[in-house]
Amino acid sequence: MIAFLLILGVVFYAVATSLINLVSDYLFQTKISAESATVEELSVRFAPYLERGDAEALHEDMLSAGRELEGRLLVIDSDGKVQADTFSELNGLRMGQPEVVSVLRGGTSDYGFHLLSGQTPSQTRAMFDFLRNTHTGKTWVGYFTAALVGEEGRLGVLLYSIGVQDMVDNLRVIQDKMLLFFAAAAAAMLVMRLTFSRVITKPIERLTAGIQRMGRGDLSTRVEVTGHDEMTRLAETFNQMSEKLEHQDALRNEFVSNASHELKTPMATIKILLESMLYEDNMDPALRREFMTDIDKELDRMSKIVTDLLTLVRADSKDFKLNRQAIMLRELTEDTLRRLKPLAETKNQRIRFAAEDDCPVFADATRLQQAIYNIVDNAIKYSPDNETIRVSLEQRGKTAVLEIADHGPGIPAKDQPHIFDRFYRVDKARARATGGNGLGLSIAHQAVMLHGGALTVRSEEGKGTTFRMEIPISTQSGEER
Repeated sequence: MIAFLLILGVVFYAVATSLINLVSDYLFQTKISAESATVEELSVRFAPYLERGDAEALHEDMLSAGRELEGRLLVIDSDGKVQADTFSELNGLRMGQPEVVSVLRGGTSDYGFHLLSGQTPSQTRAMFDFLRNTHTGKTWVGYFTAALVGEEGRLGVLLYSIGVQDMVDNLRVIQDKMLLFFAAAAAAMLVMRLTFSRVITKPIERLTAGIQRMGRGDLSTRVEVTGHDEMTRLAETFNQMSEKLEHQDALRNEFVSNASHELKTPMATIKILLESMLYEDNMDPALRREFMTDIDKELDRMSKIVTDLLTLVRADSKDFKLNRQAIMLRELTEDTLRRLKPLAETKNQRIRFAAEDDCPVFADATRLQQAIYNIVDNAIKYSPDNETIRVSLEQRGKTAVLEIADHGPGIPAKDQPHIFDRFYRVDKARARATGGNGLGLSIAHQAVMLHGGALTVRSEEGKGTTFRMEIPISTQSGEER
């Protein structure tokens, strides 16, 4: 019996420790990733103010960002002195925190966690010390730093301070509840051991094996749920936690995939334009200026895409608001096709555009252009060389209808219901060869749906594909969805 109790205690301790460590590691790593990205983004935003010495604008922008983030921001010069503080308490003082010193010595960014008592921070930086914080009157805060870099070099450091005590307290509550739960389960198993030993032992073994697999990085781990006892509820809780962790991991992977897909094509366009300018010595100045204008627009669009993709980390894309304005769909389509023309010319393809109407719509130009861009880009990729891609636009009643037809291999009937699903690829080998990742059509479909429209496809294997985009005609203004 004593041996059984010892084994039982060790098992439950391992389970509790593994879960607590897993949850704490995940929460803090997520916090570190999110806040590090925030401070790096803000450093790019604030650097121009510091470089041109616009202290008033810098302070106002810092206050605005600080209120939005509910944190404290400090701009520190290259000598370690505070030049701006959203709390207006440390201006002129020298900062010696390890995170600041690390960046001043040449690093790009750093982070650390400190236990504050009054105005004096401790130097404790071990992650698991959070769970042992029981000091009255002391709170944990996170320091995140990033270099402020201007055109002529490093200007200083941006320090972002945010409280993490709530998260620490939540972890302690989880720890206490989990320990109590495991203690209760151990007592129940001790009472039932003689008659239900086998029934109780197997679920523990499965759960322990599942936790071990999760500890090795397999977030798809699930344990079998049978019966209606305490261990069953524990297994269900574990499965729910595992599912949430896997979902968060999938969101991060989706972000990387979206970024790769959305940035690759604009970068290719810029590369082609730059090569044309580099290797054509006697280029007409007007044409060169046109190319430079196109490059500037592509860079602006890439910057907007990066901002949108970063938002995916914090919210589902369906929650994004549209920046609507009155636009002519004809002009938007012509501009999009003009940007794609260099890509088509690399395959000796032609893009033919026919428009019967201007089709005024009240829409988010960036997202709508992104949808058109993705579909035409697919048509270029999958159509053979020397083919013609036909794009037509007309107004039918209160709907603008844009059709994009190619002469590619077509889409099998069994795949057509799934082509707008994220990451779905009809031919994985072909998609990899062309740089596709199964997100372009999903992003296009989502953009059209957000505008209250519809995106459909007609295709037959060996006879090409036609995408039909329907957008409501509107003359409203001042509306945002």
